[in-house]
Amino acid sequence: MTDAHLRSPHTMRREISADRGALFSTLARLWPYIWPSDRRDLQWRVVYATMLLLVAKLATMAVPFTFKWATDGLVGQGTAPIAPDSWWVWVTAAPIAMTIAYGITRVLMAALTQLRDGVFAKVAMHAVRRLAILTFEHMHQLSLRFHLERKTGGLTRVLERGRNGIETIVRMVILQAVPTLVEVLLIIGVLLWMFDWRYVVVVVVTVALYMWFTYIATEWRIGIRRKMNESDSDANTKAIDSLLNYETVKYFVAEERETRRYDRSMARYEDASVKAYTSLAVLNAGQALIFTIGLGAAMVMCALGVRAGTNTVGDFVMINAMMIQLYQPLNFMGMVYREIKQATVDIETMFNILMRPTEIEDKPDARPLAIGAGSLRFENVAFAYDPGRPILKGVSFEVPAGKTIAVVGPSGAGKSTISRLIYRFYDVTGGRILIDGQDVRDVTQKSLRQAIGMVPQDTVLFNDTIRYNIRYGRWEASDEEVKEAARLAQIDNFIRVSPHGYETEVGERGLKLSGGEKQRVAIARTILKAPPILLLDEATSALDSHTERDIQDALERVSRNRTTLVIAHRLSTIVGADEIIVLDQGVIVERGTHYQLLAKEGLYASMWNRQREAEEAREKLAQVEDDAKAPNRNPPPLGEPVPPPPARKVDVAPASAK
Repeated sequence: MTDAHLRSPHTMRREISADRGALFSTLARLWPYIWPSDRRDLQWRVVYATMLLLVAKLATMAVPFTFKWATDGLVGQGTAPIAPDSWWVWVTAAPIAMTIAYGITRVLMAALTQLRDGVFAKVAMHAVRRLAILTFEHMHQLSLRFHLERKTGGLTRVLERGRNGIETIVRMVILQAVPTLVEVLLIIGVLLWMFDWRYVVVVVVTVALYMWFTYIATEWRIGIRRKMNESDSDANTKAIDSLLNYETVKYFVAEERETRRYDRSMARYEDASVKAYTSLAVLNAGQALIFTIGLGAAMVMCALGVRAGTNTVGDFVMINAMMIQLYQPLNFMGMVYREIKQATVDIETMFNILMRPTEIEDKPDARPLAIGAGSLRFENVAFAYDPGRPILKGVSFEVPAGKTIAVVGPSGAGKSTISRLIYRFYDVTGGRILIDGQDVRDVTQKSLRQAIGMVPQDTVLFNDTIRYNIRYGRWEASDEEVKEAARLAQIDNFIRVSPHGYETEVGERGLKLSGGEKQRVAIARTILKAPPILLLDEATSALDSHTERDIQDALERVSRNRTTLVIAHRLSTIVGADEIIVLDQGVIVERGTHYQLLAKEGLYASMWNRQREAEEAREKLAQVEDDAKAPNRNPPPLGEPVPPPPARKVDVAPASAK
């Protein structure tokens, strides 16, 4: 972030909260961003906007007066005897001038209102940007646990709705509700000055009944609207799900079933929509009825005053004009209330995320990691995602500087948890992890993660170019360094033959590339990062055998002379490791070199034999398929077994062990 005033969420959590449904509490919490203490220019904009608001409302109140004076001038009436030298003589004698003044005041009213909105827009959008950035930054600071529990789509919707909610609150409250309140107060003052208290009572009762009915009807409509939105979301979800599974629908000839399923959702949406439109008609009719009764009562009183000689025809017109001017903003109050209520809920959700404490934080005295040789050591490490289900139980091992240690074990043994703990996505619940003798909890997270390179099993790329994704490893790298990293990762040939070269778009999550190409991009950006410590988390387990061998060659070049921890699924990829650690149910059950572990005939040997048997079965099947496809070769008659290929003897022991 470039602005100094965008403070960290750690400070924000002491300032932000949102009481459920409390509009005033939300406004109070938003005020520091509408009136930022470090931005005098925005404060002046608030002052200017407030002044323009008052002047615009004074211009609004002048409109009925000019209408009144023009009318009185046309009928030759006045409110009191006028001296010959009075300026009222000119006013009542010049209805054309007052008509022109009426037009000018209306134009002035509209111009001042738009100018106010324009001046205040910078304030409103700065508040939106400021809170959106704080929330976005805070989401990145929350732990992996939080992101695994929440859906990414849901988080982006929280950010989007919170951002829109802030804009709505500012626009509706400050640019709609507050001006309406000011106008009501000015009308009350004018009525007391120009007429009497009875008119004030009529206006106040009309506005109060109008707002009460709007509140009741809107609360009723919110439930209907919610059902309509839920039905719409359900129909949209089913449509997208069906279209994404287009081939599956065709496989099972399920077009009619999918259409019926979608129609059921649309039927619910239709029913809810009819109720929503009906309720809107009831709301509008009720508002119109209440306001018309109030308007009629005020005009009847004024008409009686005209007949009695206490009021002029201009007063009659003025009452009508003032009430009609008031009706337009009041007419929006139902929508304003509904939008404000929804926005308050959306902002509250955003604030709840901002208030959520970051599970992993740097200590106040944390220092940058000082990398020397780059050794890595686990000392009696224990960890549990859930206190009732421990994952690691007193794990101890060391990865000496420049050596390669592999961690293997059955699914759920805790292998991937080890890499997450090294990165400090979680903190250990017991023991400690040391890098060159420094506890990873005592150093800054930024320096720790800068010293580690990761090639994960499931490589996810940004929806951008190959150059962007490789350069992500070290953003300041030159184009030549990017190309060298691609060459070392053995992806430069693919890039050269691509029509757009390094500007080739990789698609959403890198889906335009094959699995092997994505892995090579991940390796290239790790090479570009040039970390002293390397983590390979089952980096080839999802690839075919041919691609695996190519990727393995690239990984061996990357890990050369680096402290490397390999979390392996395919045991054939870690035969040359300096030491292999076998995990089972969170405990180290075996350790040693490949041949030492085979000689023990324990868990590792059992896993090795099962994988070799599976690989041999695949090779036999492939051989049979090749034989069947070979030209000038007759397949065996049906019912006769296919002779297996000659058995291969697999040498798994060193010469010294024979």
